[in-house]
Amino acid sequence: MARAGGKKSVEDKVDSRPRLVLGLSGASGAAYGVRLLEACRELGIESHLVMTGPAEMTIGYETSLKPKAVAAMADYHYRIDDIAAPIASGGFRTMGMIVAPCSVKAMSEIATGVTTTLLSRAADVCLKERRRLVLMVRETPLHLGHLRNLTALAEMGAIILPPVPAFYAEPRTLSDLVDQMVGRALDFLGYDWPHARRWGEDLDKGKRSRT
Repeated sequence: MARAGGKKSVEDKVDSRPRLVLGLSGASGAAYGVRLLEACRELGIESHLVMTGPAEMTIGYETSLKPKAVAAMADYHYRIDDIAAPIASGGFRTMGMIVAPCSVKAMSEIATGVTTTLLSRAADVCLKERRRLVLMVRETPLHLGHLRNLTALAEMGAIILPPVPAFYAEPRTLSDLVDQMVGRALDFLGYDWPHARRWGEDLDKGKRSRT
């Protein structure tokens, strides 16, 4: 049977593809989440998407897409209040989760374990099940409260990956900057996405001749 808010129920089929949970929260940087969905399709990863209300607003502000169009890019998508969704359970096996972008509100909920939405609950599941949790925290400057929460998350095993531009990769467009960070996020899940440029490999100035 079909899930409300999703394309199909996970019970409708058996899929051998690896699963990745993607969270989009309300910070600036909706393009990171959208590009991750495209990358999942390219890499053959089964994507499970949850977006907050502010994330849907940000998509409208920052892109030409509608939230429904972004949701349709995922294999499965869930309402933010669907606490019975598969990704809310540790028994539902996934590779982990990437929150891109990750707002301070979402980050703080995850850090304290006070999970009021499906996004923060899914992230909490990754921590308790010792799965990869990559948080592309988008905020600056950071005050002491932010830093303490980030420290707590790092101590719990989360990977804090602010979307910092990699100028050594010689970006020419905004898409180049987005792709570089999406590639770095996917690195932590063990995926080599070809759109990311690597120092010492793709960039001549970082290469060394063999001796």
